[in-house]
Amino acid sequence: MAVLLRASARVVTLSATGPYGRAQLDAMRGGGTRVVAGVSAGRGGGALDGVPLFDTVAEAVAATGADTAVIYTPAIGCGAAIAECADAGIGLALAAAEFVPLHDSLKALAYAREAGMWVVGPNTAGMATPGQAILGSIPQGFTAPGRIGLVGRSGTLTMTVARIMSAHGLGQSTVTHIGGDMLAGRNPHEWAKLYLDDPDTDILVYCGEIGGAKEYALLDLIAARRKPVIAFIVGRSAPPGKRMGHAGALVGADRETAAAKAAALAEAGAIVATSPYAIVERLRELVPAAG
Repeated sequence: MAVLLRASARVVTLSATGPYGRAQLDAMRGGGTRVVAGVSAGRGGGALDGVPLFDTVAEAVAATGADTAVIYTPAIGCGAAIAECADAGIGLALAAAEFVPLHDSLKALAYAREAGMWVVGPNTAGMATPGQAILGSIPQGFTAPGRIGLVGRSGTLTMTVARIMSAHGLGQSTVTHIGGDMLAGRNPHEWAKLYLDDPDTDILVYCGEIGGAKEYALLDLIAARRKPVIAFIVGRSAPPGKRMGHAGALVGADRETAAAKAAALAEAGAIVATSPYAIVERLRELVPAAG
């Protein structure tokens, strides 16, 4: 039960040698993640908490077979780090940095897409396949194994919904916070297709927000009715023209409001919820055995 991230993932971390990165390393390994290498220029040949260090991603991949990356490189170097991972043959990379320069993201994310690499982020809380592996900062205790997919544009909301679901016996196949910057590695409809194609995901929960038109690209997938989709759009009280929380959450037109998006999703066939606890109520209707 996993979408892209599985227990077999061999993870390399980039720029994780500081206190924050080391804490993240410990948490990820505690959640079952196989961290096989770290990259820190000039420290190749050394080790960090038992993890061998290399000067480049290519060297780490050649020596350890790493296929997944977690990038803690600061915003100014994040684009270059994404491109380096793509060049090294990494298949899945998570970029934690917030406010990556827009032109850096434009180039790096297009480059990654062309190379076939999926990018979670930039500005992501993380990705987790409960019981198998965690990338980033989603706490292990917030998730539980199950057959409900969870995708969100807000990190805090995604983790909150995962925690509430888990407390009510509603386990997840994979939890993904796609990223809060203006640009993300992949858009909601691309993630939704992965979950809808996944044989071990029975229901998709999507947590969207105001700003942009990303939710409208979901409509055809939802209308196909392959699996139930529960949608929750935050920002119903957000004033027009004011950014709420992060770069992507900005209403610039009527169709970018929470009300307009919720109406369009409902018309396409999504089950629209109005709060995290309402998501649980809707899930209980679909999964009556949940606690």
